[in-house]
Amino acid sequence: MRGLKVDHLYKSYGEKVLFNQISFSIGENDRIGLIGVNGTGKSSLLKVLAGIDTAESGEFEHPNDYLVEYLDQDPELDDTVSVMEYIYNGEQKEIVTLRKYEKAALALENNPTDEKLQQQLLRVQQEMDEIDAWDAMTRAKTILSKLGVTKLDQQISALSGGQKKRVAIAKAFIQPADLLILDEPTNHLDNDTIEWLEEFLPQYKGALLLVTHDRYFLNRVTNRIFELDKGKLYTYQGNYQIFLEKKAEREEQEVASEKKHKNVLKQELAWLHRGAKARTTKQKARIGRVEEMKDKTFDTKKESVAFAVGANRLGTKVLEVEGLTKGYGNEMLFENLDFLVKPHDRIGIVGANGSGKTTLLNILAGQIEPDKGFVEKGSTVKIGYYTQNHPAIPDDLKVIEFIRDVAEVVHTQKGDIITAEQMLEQFLFPRSMQWTYVKRLSGGERRRLYLLSVLMKEPNVLFLDEPTNDLDTQTLMVLEDYLENFPGVVITVSHDRYFLDKTVDQLLAFDGSGNVIYFYGNYSEYREQEKVAETPIQKEKSKPLPEKKKRKKLSYNDQKEWETIEDTIGDIEGQIESVQQDIEDAGSDSEKIQKLYKKQQQLEQELEFKMERWEELSLLVEEMD
Repeated sequence: MRGLKVDHLYKSYGEKVLFNQISFSIGENDRIGLIGVNGTGKSSLLKVLAGIDTAESGEFEHPNDYLVEYLDQDPELDDTVSVMEYIYNGEQKEIVTLRKYEKAALALENNPTDEKLQQQLLRVQQEMDEIDAWDAMTRAKTILSKLGVTKLDQQISALSGGQKKRVAIAKAFIQPADLLILDEPTNHLDNDTIEWLEEFLPQYKGALLLVTHDRYFLNRVTNRIFELDKGKLYTYQGNYQIFLEKKAEREEQEVASEKKHKNVLKQELAWLHRGAKARTTKQKARIGRVEEMKDKTFDTKKESVAFAVGANRLGTKVLEVEGLTKGYGNEMLFENLDFLVKPHDRIGIVGANGSGKTTLLNILAGQIEPDKGFVEKGSTVKIGYYTQNHPAIPDDLKVIEFIRDVAEVVHTQKGDIITAEQMLEQFLFPRSMQWTYVKRLSGGERRRLYLLSVLMKEPNVLFLDEPTNDLDTQTLMVLEDYLENFPGVVITVSHDRYFLDKTVDQLLAFDGSGNVIYFYGNYSEYREQEKVAETPIQKEKSKPLPEKKKRKKLSYNDQKEWETIEDTIGDIEGQIESVQQDIEDAGSDSEKIQKLYKKQQQLEQELEFKMERWEELSLLVEEMD
């Protein structure tokens, strides 16, 4: 079996222990998701296994030719080479041959009549035959195509950040490996690509270990879960859903064990208080056991944010957007965009990278101006904006000092006061960590601290721009719990399908062509509708209708219809306006909105039919003249 066994791995960072003598194994067909709160050492563990970092102690057991391929969360690519040279970099025979083939094919493509190049390609093709590399080439071409990597002769330096990430993923998938390690592979990818990854990775030939905040992805790809928590590693057989069930069982057992422990401890303490004399060996041992029990701790604290923070009153008028238009150069992002934001709305903004999502959020926040149109903001609106590129948090501040500089306390809708220390605890900064300097925090912990600083300002309208990037699954659960109780408006730009399904009930969907579709429902419902719309409908070929002779006059029924059809069209248009008003008045009642939206669609179809009929009848009337 080509597996990896790790025994008693230990690593610390300053005074913090990341792995405390952890042991585990990774089998050939394992698909492992590694989870844990940011700062617990997930990325460090990946780097140690990849050989990029080292641990203080620990033993590794694996075959001598065991290959590990690692994809960093933010990969750094060599700008001096081409895409092809980067992807096919390596000394394995298969990779060397694939690289030679791609070089020869590209050279011949640029000089198709060069006989030397033709001969060179033939020789490489023979090498491909000898090592049976054609399947590997087909797989590589499929991977490159699906990731949108088409120009292999392009220099890495000419690529955008998103393109570089795709090239790095392609390299990781194409390189032969017994263990593929992926750190946040879905960051900055569109959902079509993520869905392809969900289909590709279960078929990957080799073991897989990944860190991701995308819980749908985690659930669909993995068959084992590793949880890193306070230096310990817990392993679970099954995907993310099974992990949640098993973890709940473990926590219940810990609560029961803690209760039993307290009862035994009470009995032992009572025995001591009765005046036990430590004269015998047995009594000394019992006293020692009591001291050990007093020091024993249980991890039974549960995070909960089941309170509605934010006492700033939000009036009936929130945001009115009319005729909003924005473009850069010749590229139009959106044009004549109209919509109304009402109290308690939960709106998601989705679409491909670069389609204008963050630009729209910046316009709504008043940070940039539109080309045309306007955003009218209600007088009671107080916006809190969580941005992707947040201001740097001073390293020389302690965690509690940074949050207290924002606010000492926040208020609930019931008038209760929540202190800065309590809010930090709710967002997974225990008291022992609150006096830590910011410079000691990981990148994910800083994002979590920044998120909390936005919430501490008690906004009643929250703008969230890709809030799930660099946040761990546990923090996301805390945030989702918070948003569920948040009394104001939430507008979020996100590609995280799970987060969108849990937190929004309507969408602004950018199609990449300047069009913005308003959809009532969550993201999964929107994707289902998209897939139905993309499915080609097979229609029977209709026979050509016989040419009609010109009619001298309308039939009785046609005449009656012609006399009333304009009134009918006007009536349908009035009904559509009425339904649109009902949608606006429905607030956050998503079930009612969905029904009204379907009624609107039916009326619009009926209106379209009547307009076509009016055109037919008007042609007949013209023929009579």
